[in-house]
Parts: sequence; C-alpha cells; structure tokens
Amino acid sequence: MSEMITADLVDLDLSADTKEAAARALAERMAALGRVTDLDGFLADVAAREAQMPTGLDGGIGIPHCRSEHVTEPTLAFGRKAAGIDFGAPDGPADLIFLIAAPAGADDAHLTILSALARQLTNTAFTAVLRAVDDTETAAALIRGDRTPASADVPADAGNAERPEGSGATEAGAADAVASAEDTAGSGTAPVPSAGVEDGSDPVPGTTAAPDGRPFRVVAVTSCPTGIAHTYMAAESLENAGREAGIELVVETQGSAGFTRLDPAVIAAADGVILAHDVPVREKERFAGKPTVDVGVKAGINRPAELVAEVREKAARGEVTAGSAPGSAAGSASGTPVERTGGTGDGYGTRLRTWLMSGVSYMVPFVAAGGLLIALGFAIGGWQVNKAPSVMDHFVWTQADSWGALLFQIGGVAFNFLIPVLAGYIAYGMADRPGLVPGFVGGSIALTINAGFLGGLAAGLIAGGVVMAIQKVRIPAAVRGIMPVVVIPLISSAVVGFLMFVVIGKPIASAQKGMTDWLNGLTGANAVLLGALLGLMMCFDLGGPVNKVAYTFATAGIAVANPGDSAMKIMAAVMAAGMVPPLAMALATTVRARLFTPTERENGKAAWVLGASFITEGAIPFAAADPLRVIPSAMAGGAVTGALSMTFGATLRAPHGGIFVVPLIGNPFLYLIAVAAGVGVTTALVVVLKGLRKRSPSGAGAEGTGTGAVSPAASKEPVAA
Repeated sequence: MSEMITADLVDLDLSADTKEAAARALAERMAALGRVTDLDGFLADVAAREAQMPTGLDGGIGIPHCRSEHVTEPTLAFGRKAAGIDFGAPDGPADLIFLIAAPAGADDAHLTILSALARQLTNTAFTAVLRAVDDTETAAALIRGDRTPASADVPADAGNAERPEGSGATEAGAADAVASAEDTAGSGTAPVPSAGVEDGSDPVPGTTAAPDGRPFRVVAVTSCPTGIAHTYMAAESLENAGREAGIELVVETQGSAGFTRLDPAVIAAADGVILAHDVPVREKERFAGKPTVDVGVKAGINRPAELVAEVREKAARGEVTAGSAPGSAAGSASGTPVERTGGTGDGYGTRLRTWLMSGVSYMVPFVAAGGLLIALGFAIGGWQVNKAPSVMDHFVWTQADSWGALLFQIGGVAFNFLIPVLAGYIAYGMADRPGLVPGFVGGSIALTINAGFLGGLAAGLIAGGVVMAIQKVRIPAAVRGIMPVVVIPLISSAVVGFLMFVVIGKPIASAQKGMTDWLNGLTGANAVLLGALLGLMMCFDLGGPVNKVAYTFATAGIAVANPGDSAMKIMAAVMAAGMVPPLAMALATTVRARLFTPTERENGKAAWVLGASFITEGAIPFAAADPLRVIPSAMAGGAVTGALSMTFGATLRAPHGGIFVVPLIGNPFLYLIAVAAGVGVTTALVVVLKGLRKRSPSGAGAEGTGTGAVSPAASKEPVAA
C-alpha cells in the first residue's frame, strides 16, 4: 500500500510540452512496472476524464486522473516541468503534475490514500518542497507521507527555484515553507479540527456570529466525476477557509470510496450550505430550506473564502432554497417516486420503504414504455396481435397488422426487464453498486420461475442484505482490490441464486399465482369495493406513502406481459381516482372563486393541467391550507371514481398518462364519466364546507381570504427554516 509511488514513478525533469505528452510520459513509467496493462487504453480513459473537466488547479498543479480497467493497482506518478504545462487552470500552467491511476474496482483503503494526497496539495509547504527537491527517492517519500516537508533535504538555493511564468505557484521560497512547517511541528499544537471551531470560543474578530452568539455553522458537500482528487481538495480548501473565517464548517465528501452521511442533527443546526460538485449531490433534499451556495467543485478549490462569504450573505438576507412539498418525499402521484438511499439514522421501516421505492422508481419507466407500446400494438393490430408470429420473419411494411405486432413485441421485450430492474435497484438502494449484479440475477430468476413482482421484491431485498453482510467481513489486504469486481458479485449471486431456486422461489411463485387468481376472480360487489378503497387511498395523502401503496399495487398487477382484465381495471381505477383532487380544486376555484385566496386561485389554474396529467400533488397547496375540508372531500370523490371505474369495466395497460392515454383505455367514455362524477362530488363538498365556514362566526374574515391565512405550504414564497 505504501509503495503506491516509488522513485521509478518520479520524473523531476519532464521533457513533455503538452498535457497529453506529460500523461504519456508518466503512464509509460506505470506500464514499465506492470501497473498499466494497456497504455493506449489507459491514456484514452485519462483523456475522457480530462474532457469532462480540466484538471489544472491554482498554484501550478495538474492532477490528471481516472479510474480504468487497464490499471492493476492504484498508482501515482509525479512529474516536474520547470517551464510549466497548460492543464486548464485559470492562473496559468502547472509545473507539478500528478498522474493518478485507480482500478475500476479500487477499494476504500487505496482511495483514502489518494484522497490524502489531494488534501496535501493544498499545503504550500508540501508543494514548495516538491519544487525544490533534487532526488526521486525523497520526492517519492514525501508524496507517500514517509517524510514530512520539515524533514526533507532541501537545497540551500531552494528559494530561488524557477517557477513557470504566469503560474499561480507561491512566490515564497521552499526554505520559508519548510521553516513554517518546522514551527508548526515544534509548537506542540494539535491541528484545528476539520469541523471548524469546536471549543466554544468566540468567532474570529471581524466575522459575524449566528444570532444566538455561537459561531456561524456551515455544512458542505463536495464531489467530482471520478471522486478521487477534486472531491477531497475542495473539502480541504473549504475546511481551511472555514477555520480562517472563524466558523464551524463540516464537509461530506461524496467520493469513489462512498460517503458517510452528515448527522441529521448537524444539518439541522447549520446556518448555511455549500454544494461544490460536478455530479449530482446524493440525497440533496436533506439540505432543503437553508441558505445554499451551489457551484462546481473547482470553485470549492479555487475560491473557498468567497463561497463562505456568499453563504453568510444569503443567510443574512434570509434567502433559502425551497423545501419539499408535503407528501412528495417519495415522488409524484404519477408513479415516478424519487430514488432515495435510506440514511443510517432512519428507522428500519423508513429504510425499507426507501429501498422498495428505489426499485419501483427505476421499474416504472419500463412499465410505462412497455405498457404503452403493447396498448398501441393492440390498437393498431387488433385484439389477436399477441398471437402474431415474430416480426423478424413476418414483417410487411404496408400492413397495419405487422406494425401492431412490431409494437406489441417491442413492448413485450421491455416488460421482460421489469422484475430484474426492480430487484436490481432495490439491492442498489441497500448496498450501492455492488448490489446490482446479485439483484439483477435474482430478479431474472424470479422471472424464470414465474415468481413475478413478489419474487422481484424478495430477490432485491435478499441481494442487498447478502452484499451488506459481505461488506462487513474483514478482508485481507491482498484481495481487497478484487472484492467489488469479482468476489462480491460471485458470492452474492451464488447465494441469491440458491435461495431463489431452491428455498423460497416456489412458495413465492405460488403466492404470486394466488394473488393473480384472486384479482382475476374479482367480480361484482367485491370489485366495486376494491375500487372505492383504492380511490380513498389515492386521495388520502395526495402523493404520500398511502397513495404510493395503492399505486404500487396497481402497477404490480400490470407488470407482466399478459395481465388479466382485473389487473388492468385496477390500474384504470387508480389513475382515475388520482386525477380527481387537482381537477376538483381547479373547478372549485373557478365556480366559487370568492371562497379562495388569490394565491389559491392561481394554483387552481395550474391544477387543471396537473390533474389532467395524473399528478395528484396539484391539490397539495389547497390541502395544506385547509386539510379538514379538502382531504375528506377529495377522498369521497376518489372513492366514487374508483368504484364507478370498476363498475364500468374500464381497463388501462399504461401506468401513467392521464387524459393523454384515453384512446388506449377500455371503455373510455364511461371512464371519463367516472372521473367527472368524482370531480363533481369533491367540488360540491369543498364548496359547501367552505361556504359553511364563511357563514360561521368563527370563520368571519375579509371576503376572499378563504381560510383566513395562507399556510406556508400554500404560498409560493420561501419560508425560513
């Protein structure tokens, strides 16, 4: 591990004049030691990473880096070019070049070392000595951490070492930097904690404390596409800036080695947030409702003090990001829940629901695409299109039947991915990328043994659990590098396959068949009651957990190549009921505008489109402002619509679309009548209940103020946390 860099990987006098030539010169040293198996392939990966974002940094530093399948072990090569090479840094060329090569499956220990180097590069003493050192052994020892800048043998004329013209390299000599390092080392003082000021002392003079007198608190997230260098350099820069400003600043690094979530209590206590990232911030919703500065990762490296000042200015102005809408934590009523990774502080029930929603969120697009294609196939090719021969051998360009069969068969192929994707991304939500392989394998087995949706759920949970268990086992250092790409996929897939084929597969397949038979056997009053119940659930929390249970139940029924009529009736009833609340509120604000605030009347205009598109959340502003009148009214209308849809025998193969998929609905005219009836019921109840409140003494108030006060959830203005 300590030999990630040796003297053979150091070139103190690079002859290259371009960043491509410099990368090749250093990569050739790696290849000569057998650490790079395909030189051109590795350099292509380096170039691809460089194309995403220049790797030049202020201070005369270039850090080309990548993860590549052509790398056998994490390796670092160092080169020095007195004249400098342009790596795209804003302050000029780089004279210190570090080429970082990590295997595609690099383990946490290796990446931790690489991140430590990234943090060292912000240390001026470290970089100054590297510019002055005159032998490769000392340079390698410095970079490995075997020697400190204070202990390195620096030539007497180090302070006169040449710098590339225009570079941002510090003008202070290496000797001064070493002296500074010696002073620090000999002072006996411990380094300042990375969290900032933790001793309860007053903020640094000239800085602004929080209103209660404590130091200003900031939480930050850093991340970059590779997650090796920029991520940790930005973290170090921000932490240093926080110390200099006298504030408490804690950083969450979302790097290749994974990330440890900030304590929710720390986030809750923060006065501001800095997001320095070039890839999406994971679980970004945790920081909603706080003053936020959102920038690229290089801004975190190059101008951290400005970011700290900016977030404090936003806090002083009370400028915050929007919080999540009520009930939207799991996604929209359209059935596209947002992926979440359950935090370690959540209860088991919350984490389980999060894992399941992760799988469902990835599965729904396959359901939508496959279901719509199959429905279009039936619409074009007729009801016997499912019996057509393969279009590979029997496709006639001029026949509608052939086009219908083509769409039907494409949709069928898309449907074959449903269960593997569900299982794979449930496992992914639990164990991150290592969970994908066993999850997909388990889901495919569930498909093979006809275990269906229930089998996919079980396979995903088992796969994630197995991987999490393997990750807790202490592994010898010699095999850590192959754990993510060989050992974990091999063992977890074998365990999941055994359990699915031999132990639990058959019982789950029997349960799936029993549920399918029960759904197909629903007739008469039972079907109507089920429709009413699903309608109540869809309108109870307007996109929240209960709504998602009903929606997931419906999509599970149609997530097969040939669902029965009962399953398609359930899907139709669920979508119809989900459209009722926003459409009803839109109608109510139109026919009795005086009962609503001006903001609600504006929201009512948008609710027409949201309701027609099957986005139940369009009713949330109204329910938040007056829940005791709006929610019961919505539930009553949803129950009516659900029951009528089942009574009329309306069917739907697509899981989403609202009125835009009406041509694909069975009995579309009666279906629209069911929706209209529910909208009418909800509208009437809302108008009556709000009208009674208007006439009651307790509800007295200015005309047109509705509920008397607009709640934060019903207002478009940001609310301070």
